[in-house]
Amino acid sequence: MTQPDGHLLAELNIGRLLAPTDDPRVADFMDNLDRINGLGKRMPGFVWMMEGSGEPGTGNTEHKIDGDPQFVSNLTVWEDVASLEKFVWGTVHKQFYERRAEWFELMDKMHFVMWWVPEGHQPSLNEALGRLEYLQENGDSDHAFGWTYLKDAQLWKTQRCAPIAAE
Repeated sequence: MTQPDGHLLAELNIGRLLAPTDDPRVADFMDNLDRINGLGKRMPGFVWMMEGSGEPGTGNTEHKIDGDPQFVSNLTVWEDVASLEKFVWGTVHKQFYERRAEWFELMDKMHFVMWWVPEGHQPSLNEALGRLEYLQENGDSDHAFGWTYLKDAQLWKTQRCAPIAAE
């Protein structure tokens, strides 16, 4: 699938922490959350990120999924596939992605989704969770998709880490 004119790429990534956000077992993740999010916001092609309270070291972790404080989400919008790929696989973000098993439970189903949004649209968490649910139930489509559905996506093929959960 190619990027429709007048549209940007939205993505949602969710995970469930192995422990509460103030637990030492997830401290390294939490201590670097602002750094990695800040890097993303400075990347060429970054458009928007769902923000949290602004409290240092919390990222947007107060956005609960199903009321569970250990479920965390990252919802962003990018100009194009190449911009998101460069951030995910071509920056220090990849080092933290490689360590995800240290901080997150193994999920038994897809936990990442992308979709096209009209320029200027900031998706809500509920909208994004709806896209993820659609992908989980129906697979890749123009409505919701993963990396394999994007013909312009290339870095994920060579730079991604070995899968530890459903991707």
